[in-house]
Amino acid sequence: MATSKLIYQFRVELLEIEPSIWRRIQVPADYSFWDLHVAIQDSMGWLDYHLHEFRVKKPQGRKVADIGIPDTETDRDVLAGWEVPISAYFMEPGVAAAYDYDFGDGWRHKVLLEGVLLREPSVKYPMCVAGGRACPPEDCGGVPGYERLLKVLSKPRTEEYKETVAWLKGHAKNYFPYQPDRFIPGEVEFWNPAKRWKIAFGKNAQRQF
Repeated sequence: MATSKLIYQFRVELLEIEPSIWRRIQVPADYSFWDLHVAIQDSMGWLDYHLHEFRVKKPQGRKVADIGIPDTETDRDVLAGWEVPISAYFMEPGVAAAYDYDFGDGWRHKVLLEGVLLREPSVKYPMCVAGGRACPPEDCGGVPGYERLLKVLSKPRTEEYKETVAWLKGHAKNYFPYQPDRFIPGEVEFWNPAKRWKIAFGKNAQRQF
């Protein structure tokens, strides 16, 4: 069956944090890895300020492919995500990939293909159908910084609390009041991946969609 008639359902989980921060998203099966990246960013609540990379096993082999933004400063073989269809690697339910975002803070995700569905004509994809807990604030310092943030916010009337609140309010995305347990799937807004690519690489850049 043509991929244009199919939908992939993924479970995306941010690792090393309990209780779990996760999302269940449905995306067109003819998406590229760049398109999937944008859907993950939007559903999780990241701001797409930093580099990202998928690591997934090649079909019928043990070698791992690195897919993201090619690194022109090193000899690492990173495939351009906008040139690689997700259907070339996510060939059946149960296939999982690692998705890293912000190599400084080191946010690690597991991306699991849960199922392949038939596209519903009346539904707009991608969509977020479930999830749990709010995304950590961007640039909070990875898992250790996130845990420290929650600890500080639990103790008002301290100078560190005031400084943290000022940082949250002054962020590019105003995170205050930060509610770590709050997530509503219906509030997720998805960007057009082609538009995001143009913003990232320039209006005159060319790519295959």
